[in-house]
Amino acid sequence: MGNSISNHQASVKTPGWPAAAAIVIGNMVGIGVFTSLGYQLLGVSSNFSILLLWVIGGFYAICGALCYGELVASRPRCGGEYHLLSSVYHPCVGFLAGWISVTVGFAAPVAAACGIFGEYFVQSIGLENINGKVPAVIMLLSVTAIHLMKLNVGGLFQIIMSILKFGLVLLLAISGILLGTEGSWDFSPSEGEWNVILSPGFAVALFYVNYAYAGWNAASYVAGEIKNPAKNIPKALLLGTISVLLLYLLINISFIVSAPKSEMKGQEEVGLIAARYIFGQSGGNLIGGLVAFGLISAVSAMTWAGPRVTQMIGQDYKNLSFFANTNKNNTPINSVLFQSLIALVMLLLVDPDRIIIYLEFVLNLSLSAAVAGVIWLRIKEPNLSRPYRCFGYPLTPILFLCMAIYVEWRLIQTRPVESLWGLGTVCLGLIFYFCIRESGDLKKNLNQ
Repeated sequence: MGNSISNHQASVKTPGWPAAAAIVIGNMVGIGVFTSLGYQLLGVSSNFSILLLWVIGGFYAICGALCYGELVASRPRCGGEYHLLSSVYHPCVGFLAGWISVTVGFAAPVAAACGIFGEYFVQSIGLENINGKVPAVIMLLSVTAIHLMKLNVGGLFQIIMSILKFGLVLLLAISGILLGTEGSWDFSPSEGEWNVILSPGFAVALFYVNYAYAGWNAASYVAGEIKNPAKNIPKALLLGTISVLLLYLLINISFIVSAPKSEMKGQEEVGLIAARYIFGQSGGNLIGGLVAFGLISAVSAMTWAGPRVTQMIGQDYKNLSFFANTNKNNTPINSVLFQSLIALVMLLLVDPDRIIIYLEFVLNLSLSAAVAGVIWLRIKEPNLSRPYRCFGYPLTPILFLCMAIYVEWRLIQTRPVESLWGLGTVCLGLIFYFCIRESGDLKKNLNQ
């Protein structure tokens, strides 16, 4: 299926930038914002440093969104890094990025979000004796069924759920700031703040913040299904990322001023803990239930975006064409079911929280390669049509790459085992690429 077909479909029946922004917001605002603070407090206790972490993570995401805007505008096809790296560098590089997305990049966060949904759900209704995996599985299967329907149905569902989630989190943030009394309002830097910022604990905390911001590039995965992608995708990437940055700052201020740090330190259900301090036990349980409800948007966004990577791989490699098959609604049914099956297995058998650092390492490799592609194409193809040009170039991609190198270096230092798992995944993908490729296998749509 060529790019012209994808664009034709987008112009006829697919949504515009609001749906693309919704998928960015839905993908970003998942379990990270409700769990990261608990992990951050294990290594960082300063209020100033905690907010600085969220500012740095947001700035990092905005730089990436600006760079991706240029790439996607010039090559608007579904597939995210798989398509972008295939067309910018070489099909092998793109395949490795797609391999990462297909194997763990989407399935693991979906499993993790479903797991947290189940925990919040059973605690909020006061039935802790019920296994949280039961409502988690029901939610996963329900969202999967919705995204097997017509694309505009999934797009409308994503918009509605993202608006509701954004509103619920904003309500919790404002309530905590106005009503919170048990935490600390001191956000001024301490005398030894610089030592905290340079400490390994700050770097580890930044890993969890980056995980919470993961998904700022989500609209690139569905670019071929969005109306006028050259204009709408850059707009959606930037507006969605900035909105989430502001929301994250507000919600973390709310958590800090509402609940004692000792209660949140090392805990996953930070949102539920803070809500109980703000509204009392019963009110907190209600808000916890609403937070759980909001996680549906994250699962929906990843269930929409992730299978498009697998679908594009199936279109480009004959040995994997099974994944390109669509149903009567033109939805990549096999790709959707494949991702949901992996997520279901991980939800039932694996603790997804153990691979957050692993995910951070491998995903950073793909993101960095794509951002570097902006510089590479400016040199290699200076006359390439660029409907959108990266704001602040070349400083923007350089800043992103510097931060990415720092994160990878710190990951190798502090989490060498997980980093080696990441490199091992890339090596397995390389082997698989040479096993399934055929001479002349790729179609001519990579550079379109």
